[in-house]
Parts: sequence; structure tokens; C-alpha cells
Amino acid sequence: MTETIPTDASRGLDPDGLLRAYRTMRTIRDFEERVHDEFATGDIPGFVHLYAGEEASAAGVCQHLDERDTIASTHRGHGHCIAKGVDVTGMMAEIFGRATGVCKGKGGSMHIADLSRGMLGANGIVGGGPPLVCGTALAAKQQNTGGVAVAFFGDGASNQGTTLESMNLASVWNLPAIFVAENNGYAEATASTWSVAADNIADRAAGFGMPGVIVDGFDFFAVHEAAGEAVERARAGGGPTLIEMKLTRYFGHFEGDQQTYRGDEVRNARETLDCLTRFRRRVVETGELTAERLDAVDREVAALVGGSVERARAAPAPDGADLLTDVYVRYE
Repeated sequence: MTETIPTDASRGLDPDGLLRAYRTMRTIRDFEERVHDEFATGDIPGFVHLYAGEEASAAGVCQHLDERDTIASTHRGHGHCIAKGVDVTGMMAEIFGRATGVCKGKGGSMHIADLSRGMLGANGIVGGGPPLVCGTALAAKQQNTGGVAVAFFGDGASNQGTTLESMNLASVWNLPAIFVAENNGYAEATASTWSVAADNIADRAAGFGMPGVIVDGFDFFAVHEAAGEAVERARAGGGPTLIEMKLTRYFGHFEGDQQTYRGDEVRNARETLDCLTRFRRRVVETGELTAERLDAVDREVAALVGGSVERARAAPAPDGADLLTDVYVRYE
């Protein structure tokens, strides 16, 4: 059965939790907008796929996770990394291809990973993440750690065999896994309304015997509520859940995408649906946070992101001696 989480869902967050959520979303937004600007200078190598507009999904899900838990991401992975606690300065250095990056400058934007934070990696393979979380979910179940594994994937990956096979396996083995379909409306330039043979990706959950939930991905509180229920169920041995986030990316599929396939949807989303604007308005109106406290976070995040760019530009690139390191696993 597919259910829809309403936007007035109970929050269950104290002021510190709300402030942390806002900081996460603001960090993702500022990071992505700065990468957008820096990429235009030609100093960032490789492809870049930005997560701006989708912040509530990563923040609302990862707010429930801790050091026991793992996530797997996509080619659009910066937001997931930040929400799971990967170092922002190390991420920026990685994107610039510097030796001080979290993957020593060898992964770049699409392959940021930090196992110490439970971040299994961004992934250039569409549908590459769900099989990975089945592995870590199985490990958590066998070792009885209480850990949960989360796979973020897009509407394009919802049609991949790896994703469907992973959901089936997670149900058969009753794994503590959560599958988060971030449906931003397009697989590259192909509309999901044309390519996905169902009105909702979450409807497919019934075929795998798991709950399916549809969420307004612009609403942090709705995301937080749905993710909290799924995480609680998984930790208690209740098995996997499929959550579909309905949202919109603010930039193109990749930096340089002319987006001729889109109309006014981005402008409309920025003006009427933006997750940061809605979050600020709600918590200020309820008196849970003040505009001044939120403004202070904005300044702190701006300084953090600006400093990360300065340090990345000043950092050394990997040298020839680094070429063959970190290629094979070494057993001492």
C-alpha cells in the first residue's frame, strides 16, 4: 500500500535539531551554488552534477542516521555527502582534484566517498548504489548492530535491474534497508512521466512486499517524518521501505546542460516551493527559531564554503607517484 505523507506531519525536533537541519540544507545549497560558479572558471576538472533544490531529501533522511549507518549515493552526490557528515573542505578539494581531497583528488565530483562517515560513495553507475546497501544492511543484520543502510537513487535508476533486484533481495532477506527515490522529473533529459511506467515510483513497493511512501521533497518536515518511520521500522527488524521524494533540481543534469527540455518549472520551484524558504518561514512563525539565529548560520556557512574554495585552490595536485596508490586492497 502506498501512502502520502502530509506536509503538516509531526516534527519531533527540538530547536537544536531544527538548527542542525537548517545548517545542513544551507551548507548544501551554498556549496552547490559555489561549485556552479567555480566550474564556470574552468578550474574544476571532469563532470559536475549539482544537488541544489533537493536539500530537504538528504537532510531529512540523514538527520536520523548515526555512525552505525551507511548510505550510497549517485552521480549527484554532494548533498548526500554533506548530510552524512563528510568534511566540506575535503570535498571541495576533491572536486578541484587536489591531493588534500577526501579521496586524495582521484575521485572528483562523481566519486566522493568516506567510509569513516558511512558514505559508501557517489556513483557514476546509474543504479549502482542499491546493491551496495544490501551488503551493508546484511552486515548490520548479521552483526546485530542496529545499523540501517540507505540507497539514494533517481527516477532513471528506478528502471534499472540492479535497483529492482536489490529491493526484492532486501524484502526476501528482511534487511534494514531504505530505498530513497529522488524523482526530480528527469533522467538526464528524459522526463519520468514518459519513461516510468507508473504514476509513482513508490507504487512499485507493493511488488516487493514493502511499504511505499510518497513525500513532498521540498518539505523538510514531511521528509523527516517519513524517514523517521522507515528508520525506526528498519532498526526494529521490520524490513525495508521505498520512499519517493517528489522534487526538482535547480541546475541542469550536468554543468553545461542547456536545459532546452525544461520550461518555467525551476523558476516556479525557486519562488514557491524552495525548501530553505519554507523551512525558515515555518520555524520563525512558530517561534521555534529566530531569523537572527538562522542568519547567523548563513554567515557561518558562507565563511566555511568560501574558505574551502581558498584552501582547495592553494592545495597541491596529486603527483606521479600517487598514480598507482589506492588501486588495490592491501592486506597486512
